[in-house]
Formats: sequence, C-alpha cells, structure tokens
Amino acid sequence: AHLGQMPISSLEQEDEQARRCRLFYEPVRREVLRTHNWRFANTQAELALVPADIQAPTQYTYAYPSDCLFLRKVYAGGEADREVGFQELYRKDIPGRVIVCSAPHAWALYTRDVTDTTVFDPAFVKAFSLALAADLALTLTGDINLSQRIFQKYSLSLEEARRSNMTESFEIHRAKSTFVEHR
Repeated sequence: AHLGQMPISSLEQEDEQARRCRLFYEPVRREVLRTHNWRFANTQAELALVPADIQAPTQYTYAYPSDCLFLRKVYAGGEADREVGFQELYRKDIPGRVIVCSAPHAWALYTRDVTDTTVFDPAFVKAFSLALAADLALTLTGDINLSQRIFQKYSLSLEEARRSNMTESFEIHRAKSTFVEHR
C-alpha cells in the first residue's frame, strides 16, 4: 500500500511482488527489531555458562541466547541494577557468539527475535511496513524518489516510537513509584 501497488494476500503467492517481499521480509523485520528497544520484544534470561577456554579466572563465558537480536545489558545474579561490562566474542570451538563477563551468575536483557505478528506493537507494525516498503520501492516501482520519501517516513515513525516509549516508560516508572508510596 505504501508503494501504491496492489496488496498481496500472502508471502507464498507466486507473483513478483510476493517473491520480492519474501526476500526482504525477514532481514527487514530483524533490522527494525534491533533499531529500537521495543517493549514486546524485550526479555531477560539467565545465561548458560559454557566451558572456558584459556582465560583469566575472573572471566566467565556464556552462550549467546539463540533468540537474541540485540544484547542490551548483562547483569550479575539476576539483579538488574548490578550491571556488568561484557564482550561479545566468537569462539572456534563453540558455534556462534559467546558473552564474556566478570559475573559468575549472569543474566541478560535483550531484544528477542519475535516472529509472532499478533504481539507486534502498532508502532512497530508501522515502522516495519515503511522499512519494508522503502527497501522494495526501487525494485518494484523503479522510483528512487519514492524510496527516499518512504525511508524518511520510516525514520519519522521510529522517532515517534522512541518518544512514545520514553513517555510510556516514564509513566510506568511514575505509577510504580506512586504505588510503592501508597502501600
């Protein structure tokens, strides 16, 4: 719709629009999830310790969560206010990335790879659809100006989501403070 094209009813359709959309859908969805701290995609989890290679005795190595798109924070012992510094590394003996930090029991706060569209926030849907349209514009319409205009709309929608998220975070924090004070 952002491109003025006929809508597709399924990514599985066998037409040019659906084929191109299939190519871009997953990478763009993941990219937009990573660009903002979306509430519906935030999670925290205890990290799984992996056997250490040769390292300092005060460093611990953890498996990178399989559903993690963006690692936001690592903290010690399940206490979110005890944030610790960390490194993301690749080890040859373990497939994928690992997290190295000084906490013997570490937890992570991260953006997870959410694929269930029923939990998407409306602001995410808007941003995602605009990002997808911006990536598809040139290939489907050949109009670089349209692509640029849609990308600008995408950038504005992300800013709106960030402002909304900040306001919502402040209101939730204020509501929790009020609740605690009136106990």
